[in-house]
Amino acid sequence: MVLSAMNSGVSGLMAENEAISVVGDNIANVNTTGFKSQRAIFQDVLGHSILAGTSASLPGSGVRVGKIEQMFTQGSLSNTGVSTDLALNGDGFFTVKGAVDGLQGNFYTRAGNFNVDANGFVVNPQGLQLQGYMANADGTYQASISSLKVPTSALPAHATANATVTANLDSDAAIPANPFDVADPANTSNFSTAMTTYDSLGNAHDVDVYFVKTSAGNWDWHAVGKGDDLNPPQPGVNVELGTGQLNFTTDGALNSVTGNTFTASFDGATANQTVTLNFGTAIADGGTGLDGTTQYASPSNVSSQSQDGYASGDFSGVAVDGQGVVTGLYTNGQQLAIGQLAVAKFRSNDGLGRAGQNLWIETRDSGSVAFGTASSGGRGAVSAGALEGSNVDLATEFVGLIQHQRSFSANSKTITTADEMLQELIGIKR
Repeated sequence: MVLSAMNSGVSGLMAENEAISVVGDNIANVNTTGFKSQRAIFQDVLGHSILAGTSASLPGSGVRVGKIEQMFTQGSLSNTGVSTDLALNGDGFFTVKGAVDGLQGNFYTRAGNFNVDANGFVVNPQGLQLQGYMANADGTYQASISSLKVPTSALPAHATANATVTANLDSDAAIPANPFDVADPANTSNFSTAMTTYDSLGNAHDVDVYFVKTSAGNWDWHAVGKGDDLNPPQPGVNVELGTGQLNFTTDGALNSVTGNTFTASFDGATANQTVTLNFGTAIADGGTGLDGTTQYASPSNVSSQSQDGYASGDFSGVAVDGQGVVTGLYTNGQQLAIGQLAVAKFRSNDGLGRAGQNLWIETRDSGSVAFGTASSGGRGAVSAGALEGSNVDLATEFVGLIQHQRSFSANSKTITTADEMLQELIGIKR
């Protein structure tokens, strides 16, 4: 029994030594981005086989560390202001691909300190490529995951093809005394708005749209451009590019639209560029007539207008939203969807294997990975411009150090006491 007590004390020393190693690892990684702390789970050791039956009179044989459990509690988020810094608020892992210590494949991490490398790939500090669903040209996303790559080349210019005008035309406006004259549009119309139109080279051109009341509830519109911008050029004169009619009900709703396009051949650009004007969904087209241009007894004004053309632009950075959609930003103000982050989820996070460098790997105990998008299927949301800190609680770890130190000392006392008893036993023969 004396030797058994000594062996129990030795097992206690070994277990506490391993537990202190776990605490030391936690404290060492208190500032490691995305680090998840661990804890030692102690188990008692039997001095006999359970198959032989148990007896309350038989003591155990000490203690051992049965498992080192990973603690996947949420770490605090710290704002960094860096657009490629990402954090997950909730369950899940970022997926990165590459080679680590000779092992090639997918790895999983909570550390979101990414950047764009020289080849346009979004990578972590070790050069592993962030995985996601790349965007298709039609705005949808691919079904399988791949490395997210940012198109760092310049965004080509896009000629204006569609424009929208949301306005109110004053129902009390007087009909102009003279018919519309393109040479004197301001004095032969009731109201106008200026619209920027881009050609196929990305050059901006001013096109003015004039509104002329022709009778109660009826208006003409005229698109007028500068002759200097056209091919062939017509220096110093205005050129009418298109015209049409708007008809309104007695309630001020847009009843019908006749003619909604204008065509221009800008100098040096593609000839006969056609722009479609959207004044709202008329009643004749199945709409309410109230979602665009209206005619009420209030001053004529434009509440909003837009067009889909733009000049070329250089890549300036990326932005990521809460669903993990990665958007490329360009100097011309355009934003282009690049892809959507793939967030990995496991049945048992604790079963993941540590691979070092803030990485985990899939194991049989973790279950197979399930990929999805952020904020879906129990996965956390993505916070851009932030990093998740370590979930180590220093106060808890320091208390654990004291406990393990006391326990280590107590187990050493067991050994010294058993040694003294053994010495007494040996002394009996003398």
